[in-house]
Amino acid sequence: MYEFSPEYREAYERQMMPAAFYEVRDGVPVPILVTDGFCELMELGRDELIRHLQGAMFERLDPDDVGKVTKAVEDFVSGKSEYDIVYRSRLTFEGDERLIYSVGKRQNMPDGTELLEVAYYDITSTSGAVERLTQSYNEEQKDYFYTDKLTGLPNLNYFYRYSDERVQVIRARGKTPVLLFTDVNSMQFYNNQYGFAAGNELLRLVADELKTEGPEALVIRGADDHFIVIDTLASEEDTNEMIKRVNEGIKQGAQGNTTGLKLGICPIEGDMQAAQALDHAKNALKRIGSDLNEVYRYFSYEADDKYWQQRYIIENFDNALKNGWIKVFYQGITRVETGKISAFEALARWVDPVRGTIAPDEFIPVLEKYHLLYKLDLYMVERVCMEIPARLKAGFPLMPVSVNFAAQDFDYVDIPQVLESMYELHEVPMNRGKRLLIIEITEQDIATATEKFHAQLQRLRENGFNLWLDDFGSGYSSLNVFSRFDFDLIKFDMELLKGLDIRNGANRRILKAMVGVAKELGVHTLIEGMETEGQREFLLEIGCELSQGYLFHRPEPLDTMIYRINGGQPIRACETEDEREYYSKKWFSDNA
Repeated sequence: MYEFSPEYREAYERQMMPAAFYEVRDGVPVPILVTDGFCELMELGRDELIRHLQGAMFERLDPDDVGKVTKAVEDFVSGKSEYDIVYRSRLTFEGDERLIYSVGKRQNMPDGTELLEVAYYDITSTSGAVERLTQSYNEEQKDYFYTDKLTGLPNLNYFYRYSDERVQVIRARGKTPVLLFTDVNSMQFYNNQYGFAAGNELLRLVADELKTEGPEALVIRGADDHFIVIDTLASEEDTNEMIKRVNEGIKQGAQGNTTGLKLGICPIEGDMQAAQALDHAKNALKRIGSDLNEVYRYFSYEADDKYWQQRYIIENFDNALKNGWIKVFYQGITRVETGKISAFEALARWVDPVRGTIAPDEFIPVLEKYHLLYKLDLYMVERVCMEIPARLKAGFPLMPVSVNFAAQDFDYVDIPQVLESMYELHEVPMNRGKRLLIIEITEQDIATATEKFHAQLQRLRENGFNLWLDDFGSGYSSLNVFSRFDFDLIKFDMELLKGLDIRNGANRRILKAMVGVAKELGVHTLIEGMETEGQREFLLEIGCELSQGYLFHRPEPLDTMIYRINGGQPIRACETEDEREYYSKKWFSDNA
């Protein structure tokens, strides 16, 4: 049910004009507010009158008028016609029949909700009452319809009716109009801390400060604690100074502590209308988020596109999982010495029916921001398990597959327990399955991990899963990871390999030293980004064991690999389990 704000409810209920507000639910008008004037006319209390309107109103109608009143109400509710009717009714069950004139209009509330307001007049005593009362009603309705009672500013009804006219006036002067959409910081907290009366005073103060700073601007009270300003576009420097003055005035004049306003700003350019600019300014304001250091932000189409892309990802992520739009692409991890595939990495690729391919660097940061990565990572494990029968049927050796996990995953689910349940569901042998699944964790996640994360990693390690450290050297690198955690393998970030010869070959010496340290500590090594024979020769030279990159294998889905096998096309050879064990031991024995 629609909730009136306390000040709006009080203002409406105190009116002496006999009227009621209705909210339409499932095509039926339901009374939600009645005025003092209507209570006086009907000689009923407020709650009793509302109950009367819900059930007994038609019982008091003259039987000959029930049909036309019913039809008038239906047409009014459906929008076919206005409500303007005269009928006969008893005001009380025992009273005489009276002649009632009833007129209704649609009323847009501050939050955009449309209600029906219907006025009722007893015109039995005078033939001229209809004209006088209608005129009175229309004048009062017009004034209240366009004015915010709390601040005296124009309201949203005024904005949607007249804002484009103001925009045209500014353009006629050869200027560019601009729309500012404001939000009072922590308004709910302010109301809770100081009371609603103080909150109302704060809103009046904001209105006064905005009018003072923009004497020729159109300042409008929007819904709740929002204000809209349409003015001439100023330089960003002047706008910044204006906002500082407004916020300083608010801080000094407020009864309690407040940081003032945040604003979204949209220049109204080209043939843009004010309502469009309002939507853009709202989106700009949303992108500020909770950053207290950023007070305002300008709308840009580039940022807006990014915002809607993120919205699309969040709103369609569950559908993407349910419908299999996110697919597993396998990229081979090859042994540098032999060129054979030693394992695969499972990479997520979103193939959307509407947007086409959505790149991982688009959807993964969004999922991370909204803490949804655990759903993706567990989905990837499940898809890998589900594809094991297809891999065996196609004649693939059952190679280990690495899957990326984020530290935040471990805060939402018990990863060791979920993996065990998943193995049981898909009938993956636990002992062999642990060797088939490799869990990759990025170095950045290790640096910020919780105790809960550390405990689960230890359980995974004790349960026999291989743990790999991903993206080592991507910008954070701390050598204490070697002493704090037990990893089976470290993957060096591809940027190190791409920049081998920058700064007099510094990366060559770094990689050589780090591979040597890892080898002495009994940790396997893999370097990402191998794309040329020259890079492969360097990896052989420094003794790096494994590599990953486009030189030997690009990521591809399982059905593509199976299609190539069925078509007789050669695929890169895979290691057997015996070969994998042999080279693993050989790599460490070479160090002796």
